[in-house]
Amino acid sequence: MESCFLNTLKTQPLWLLALFTIGSLSVLRLAFVILNWVYVNFLRPAKNLRKYGSWALVTGPTDGIGKSFAFQLAKTGLNLVLVGRNPDKLKDVSDSIQAKYAKTQIKSVVVDFSGDLDEGVERIKEAIEGLDVGVLINNVGISYPYARFFHEVDQVLLKNLIKVNVEGTTKVTQAVLPGMLKRKKGLSMLNIGKAELMCSVRFHYM
Repeated sequence: MESCFLNTLKTQPLWLLALFTIGSLSVLRLAFVILNWVYVNFLRPAKNLRKYGSWALVTGPTDGIGKSFAFQLAKTGLNLVLVGRNPDKLKDVSDSIQAKYAKTQIKSVVVDFSGDLDEGVERIKEAIEGLDVGVLINNVGISYPYARFFHEVDQVLLKNLIKVNVEGTTKVTQAVLPGMLKRKKGLSMLNIGKAELMCSVRFHYM
């Protein structure tokens, strides 16, 4: 059958063979894209985060996405440095995580990113001193208290948006990055902007 097919091809005009070749390559390319998508989304094994460091630092871990990140990181076997402004909420999250993942070590650092940021970052530096922090999740952030156009944002709110979402994220990264560079390992610094005007997700791999 294969020989018959090849003989049939040989009798076809060049333009038809060219179209057949292009069509075949297109089908193969599409098949590769589909198979790759299936592998990436369903078959690829999870990345072993512990090889980048035994600790992860999460800001804004007491609610929503940050809380989910904290639980998922603990599930992978990472110890946690949780940074938030409410000590009671930090304790509740810590207790909940340790109730489910008893081996997880947790350090809580109280920082109000809308307050004295430099002092707060120093507390973070002290907390992570000597720790093998391999993952940083910059989740802390604020948004508008209710929907509004950008030109309606008052100066006080705008200042806080920039201070918490931009300056806070930058300074926490600046505090954690030197340790990663020194150890020559570290995975994904994920920055999540909460404000509508600066909503983004950015990954950096080392």
